[in-house]
Amino acid sequence: MRAVTLVSPDTVAVVDDWPEPSCGPGEVIVAVHGVGLCGSDLAVASGRRPVPTLPWVLGHEAFGVILAAGRDVTDRRPGQRVVVEPNYACLTCGPCRSGATAGCTARRAAGISEHGLLAERVAVPARFTWPVPDSWDEADVVCVEPLTVAVGAVHASGLHEGDPCLVVGAGAQGLLVCLAVRQAGGVPYVIEPHEGRRALAEQVGARSAGARTAFPAVIETSGVPEAFEDAVERVAHGGCLVAVGLSTRPARLPTFTLVQRRLTLRGCLIYDHPVGFAQTIAMLRSHDLRPGRVLRERFELSQAPAAFAQASRVPGKSWISLPRTEEMAS
Repeated sequence: MRAVTLVSPDTVAVVDDWPEPSCGPGEVIVAVHGVGLCGSDLAVASGRRPVPTLPWVLGHEAFGVILAAGRDVTDRRPGQRVVVEPNYACLTCGPCRSGATAGCTARRAAGISEHGLLAERVAVPARFTWPVPDSWDEADVVCVEPLTVAVGAVHASGLHEGDPCLVVGAGAQGLLVCLAVRQAGGVPYVIEPHEGRRALAEQVGARSAGARTAFPAVIETSGVPEAFEDAVERVAHGGCLVAVGLSTRPARLPTFTLVQRRLTLRGCLIYDHPVGFAQTIAMLRSHDLRPGRVLRERFELSQAPAAFAQASRVPGKSWISLPRTEEMAS
């Protein structure tokens, strides 16, 4: 079976002898049709985010078709088209019992803490697969997972209908946040130094922020500490800054500013199960949001090394398309 693996930092290879997955009692086998690339994938591929072992199967934003279901699975069936929710919460720890599964103390993350989904066939916990209509465009389907992150960030900001919202960074996640802001009835503005990304943000309905300040909601997606510092200065009195972008470098945040302007600062990590995916899929069923508009580069499985090498330079989002393998390999 073919899979896309990290062999060593900055060395991505397509192998053809990766072991076939086995189907546990509560799992399904999914024939993967497409996988989106995001910043966390690039951090793993570069070695900035270490993984347990090498070689390592990459990727987590996957969709495909169920090939087989384990003996305990009653609500999934072969032939269903599904999106994978790639963060498998234990559902028994304290955070999980409270509904905050993003803080699960035993969370398993595909592509991060266990092998990823960029393979022709993968085993996935059945309850973390989400059926989607066959009629949906594959470009929209591959964006379901990162769009769920974006929807959660907008919700965390407390955005009200008609409010302007500043989105700092118009990379792939920032573009999806812009779409989510518009869907929530807000008006997205962006700060993005890259001309191509800024133009793409405007194509999906965002406006250039320029020197404008005093936004009631600001969502920082770039993960650049200096951008975070600028974002703080643009939050209106009593407003909320949501941090989505990740960086290990510290950013400066004067407590004087935080206190005097009565700001709310919220970190937003992924989404909670099952509400996050359920809300996003329901939204896509009822609204013509077309998140696939942010996709700009499509690569075949054999081109995966080039996809990883180029993703950070591409305005918009990149994804990898896999050949249809609807039968289990012998």
